[in-house]
Amino acid sequence: MDYEILYRPSYSLARVQLSRGEELSAEAGAMVSKSAGIEMDTGIKGGLFAGLKRSLMGGESFFINTFRAQQDGEVTLAPPLPGDIAHLELSGQTIFVQSTSYLASSPQVTVDTKWAGAKGFFAKEGLFLLRVGGVGDLFLSSYGAIHPVDLAAGELYTVDNGHMVAFDESVEYHVRRIGGMKSTLFSGEGLVCEFKGPGRVYLQSRSEDAFLSWLIPHLPKDKS
Repeated sequence: MDYEILYRPSYSLARVQLSRGEELSAEAGAMVSKSAGIEMDTGIKGGLFAGLKRSLMGGESFFINTFRAQQDGEVTLAPPLPGDIAHLELSGQTIFVQSTSYLASSPQVTVDTKWAGAKGFFAKEGLFLLRVGGVGDLFLSSYGAIHPVDLAAGELYTVDNGHMVAFDESVEYHVRRIGGMKSTLFSGEGLVCEFKGPGRVYLQSRSEDAFLSWLIPHLPKDKS
């Protein structure tokens, strides 16, 4: 499987070249185009229970599209919002992905949900994160550009919860208020995720929540 990511970082498009017999799993709705020799099959990755967990608990689509190359060809993929795409080569490790950032992966890569417990209750991703692991290719998407941050052992790093994309399993995290109650209510930051290394954290340069907070007051009001 070969790939290239075009038009980064604002309107990224993943162009994935599949050789005959190769497959790629992608989130429903991610496909932009495909070659004539590429067949698409829609199913439930991991079975009914796994699909229900991802849909109800992780915020992902119940269905996954599998692209199978009957002959050499390509598939192009894009996220629903303007933003970036990052490729990760998994070699047995596990990363946790916020529910809207999974785009596509090799069939051998597992995508499941993980209970985040009380510490994740107020986080943007809600009660669940996607647990992604195995061996193969993984494509992540974001709103805005993707910015990786490498943390040394014991190093702390604070991220607004609307800007989190993914982080390594080795990274510890918890959700807290930033500053006191006044800062939480009036700083515009609210709740944040605090990470502790070692490992890598992936951020997105824009926040969907912040954009909606700006947009909604500007929408036309119903005067009827």
